[in-house]
Amino acid sequence: MPALLVAITSIQAGAALAKELFPALGPAGTTGLRAAFAALLLLAIFRPPLLRLSRQQWRAVFPYGITVGGMNLAFYFALDRIPLGLAVTLEFVGPLGVAVLGSRRAADFLWALFAAVGIVLLAPWSGGAAALDGVGMGLALFAGACWGAYIFLGGRLSGVLPHDGQGVALGMSVAALTVLPFALPAIGSVGLTPRILGIALAVAALSSALPYTLEMVGLRALPSRTFGILMSLEPAVATLVGLFFLHETLGALQWLAVACVSAASVGSTLTARQPIPPVEA
Repeated sequence: MPALLVAITSIQAGAALAKELFPALGPAGTTGLRAAFAALLLLAIFRPPLLRLSRQQWRAVFPYGITVGGMNLAFYFALDRIPLGLAVTLEFVGPLGVAVLGSRRAADFLWALFAAVGIVLLAPWSGGAAALDGVGMGLALFAGACWGAYIFLGGRLSGVLPHDGQGVALGMSVAALTVLPFALPAIGSVGLTPRILGIALAVAALSSALPYTLEMVGLRALPSRTFGILMSLEPAVATLVGLFFLHETLGALQWLAVACVSAASVGSTLTARQPIPPVEA
């Protein structure tokens, strides 16, 4: 359990640290550097057999990696517009939707209702100064849709490449290539100082290498239901990380929205056969 809690905190700390690069690189440049460093770290750790992969395996790797790249890019652009905790909360709707759509039990539709209430509470109905950015919300929801696709594509990839670590390393490599066209203009317009490179490397380690390794430890040590419940804490942890490290304060309704989505995730996990898979975001 401690390993998984550290992994969850590490992912959100990495996202918070990534925001430090936005003034210099913007979301696209930050995504590109983070994905490139994450790919290098994961390739070094898991050492996938690049030259021995079959055509079938590459056909599974590429859509998986493109989806991971799109998910990261959309999430970071959302993070540039809305608070971290709310971006993660909205993103979580994607895998929740997959869980509900794959079930015919009445209880799962109750969890869908909880999640829908959370989205309604976050919607910028008033249009006032405290309202959330609609584009940022849309980008976070798109990242969640990519997360849903990631679940299906990850299952397909694990069927042809049994070593999960190697699949993630290959997928992140494709993700880095996917975001490169968006990242290069931003990266090329600034000087890559040692400070920028150091922060980008730290973001990659906190968001990918460290949490993925710890999640594998958690999966081996914990029942799948316990694993899923702990993963459901991500929106709340992201909100607290945003509060303490980015000074992003939320209103009462926004806290209630986070609670609704978290409750929906916990409830869905309790009634599901498998936990929500972790995300590389």
